[in-house]
Amino acid sequence: MLSLHEWLDEYSVSHKNPTNKMIHRVCVPAIMWSLLGLLHQVMLHGELTLMWILIVISLLFYFLLGLKVFLFMLFITGPMVASIYYFNLGWQVYLATFVIAWIGQFVGHKIEGKKPSFFQDLAFLLIGPLWIFGEGVRKLK
Repeated sequence: MLSLHEWLDEYSVSHKNPTNKMIHRVCVPAIMWSLLGLLHQVMLHGELTLMWILIVISLLFYFLLGLKVFLFMLFITGPMVASIYYFNLGWQVYLATFVIAWIGQFVGHKIEGKKPSFFQDLAFLLIGPLWIFGEGVRKLK
């Protein structure tokens, strides 16, 4: 498995354009939040939803990158989950946010002139949230 810095360096290759970077800073958290919201609508058993399955899998991936990365992403994910429970928005809001944010992402990559990194490896979908927080994440080991 690649190290945190190798993942971030590889992700950065297709994220150099300032406009694309700005779009990502808005759209990546929106995608993350809206995906969690959508998956929270899918009940599996009792209070268990698909959202919790994605969170566990994602946090395991982050843990493999390092304890500090895991704790950092736990800190980022926590408020998103809290907002999903607190505001209890309908699936339509999450779906609209998800679609609009992905359109923004593809516009950003059209401007960049490069394909999104996840076309190379789906794991880049988990690297995007780390990348948008910039230098603070690079200091983690």
